[in-house]
Amino acid sequence: MTSRATWTTVLAGLVLAGCAGNTLEAPKVRPSRSDQAAKQAEKGTQAAPGTQDSESYQVVMETSQGKVVIEVIPEWAPLGAARFRELVEDGFFDGCRFFRVVPNFVVQFGINGDPAVHSKWDKKISDDPVTQSNKRGTLTFATSGPNTRTSQLFINLKDNSGSLDGQGFSPFGRIVSGMEAVDKITSEYGERPQQPLIEQQGNVYLEREFPNMDYVKTAKVEGTDKADKADKRQDTELTTNRRILA
Repeated sequence: MTSRATWTTVLAGLVLAGCAGNTLEAPKVRPSRSDQAAKQAEKGTQAAPGTQDSESYQVVMETSQGKVVIEVIPEWAPLGAARFRELVEDGFFDGCRFFRVVPNFVVQFGINGDPAVHSKWDKKISDDPVTQSNKRGTLTFATSGPNTRTSQLFINLKDNSGSLDGQGFSPFGRIVSGMEAVDKITSEYGERPQQPLIEQQGNVYLEREFPNMDYVKTAKVEGTDKADKADKRQDTELTTNRRILA
């Protein structure tokens, strides 16, 4: 049986060691993103809950272990759901490594592989009340204290409601397909990767020191590709019609 001291250490790891990056200033590097995306990140998620998405939606995350489908439910945690959507739509998670894997507990990710990109998303959002439990397969923002959520997330590998709900961790979504892929994410490196070094050096550090680490290939809101293709078809048709009329 796990001792109380061991549990305390694990929880401290989730809140502090697992999220120390929330309190460390990233190096001042020239941003590699567009000005529009940078302004969005600097603005942060400040809208009142009533002005945010209320409809559930799905995010398709392609990982090195397979496809994972996430159902985001804004009603559970409106601020967290809104920030997650901003990050996904900006392509923030593409290439992100699963840098912390504690078997039978959590898989953690959300430090962008480009320090310049990561530093643009350090604006903290307020906490959401805990309305849902941290059951297996739920997605929750990591923190370093009250009102410190930025970009780091964890997936619960088991029912952690008894240990995490009371700590203020509020799930905003759940995995509806592909949990088997999450279970396959390598735990070879455990908690060895150093977050300050990830934030300073990005994926260069992780690829050098932890070459077998699993990662997110892409993360997109479901339907985005279809909408983009429809827009492109419409643009093509308009261009063709203009040529005919000319």
